[in-house]
Amino acid sequence: MARDEGQKSDGRLVKVDLDDAGMPRRSAEAEQERAIAIYDLLEENFFRLHDQSGPYHLCLRLEGRHVHFDIREVNDKSLIQFFMAMGPLRRVMRDYFHVCDTYYDAIRTKSPSQIQAIDMGRRALHNEGSELLQARLDGKVKTDFQTARRLFTLICVLHSN
Repeated sequence: MARDEGQKSDGRLVKVDLDDAGMPRRSAEAEQERAIAIYDLLEENFFRLHDQSGPYHLCLRLEGRHVHFDIREVNDKSLIQFFMAMGPLRRVMRDYFHVCDTYYDAIRTKSPSQIQAIDMGRRALHNEGSELLQARLDGKVKTDFQTARRLFTLICVLHSN
């Protein structure tokens, strides 16, 4: 489905950065998840501030027990910054990390049906985290489900060190 140029840029991320300076190196799997999530996110997303039109540049950074959202215009002029407490996401992230570890181990040693069962659990947790993230962003940022899924992935990548 083609969109006109106004729709393409108005409610859309066109640049995404993870500010991970000073953090330990991540695993190869985490780096791959990061690259795929950013690529997919930039290819197709819906991201809109309630009171500012886009397009937007998003920088995510961990600060203690919070994720710092720094949303800017494409010319880097600041639009809004806010912190989101990670407490409500911690349980689902912990479970998601555990299932991801199990999944990556299973790829090497388990049957296709066992891998598929683990992957279904992994996807269900990812969906749960995405829905929770969407709810946590409500009132600040409006996203569609696929954009929330990719943002959840990026937040998980920030936490996986």
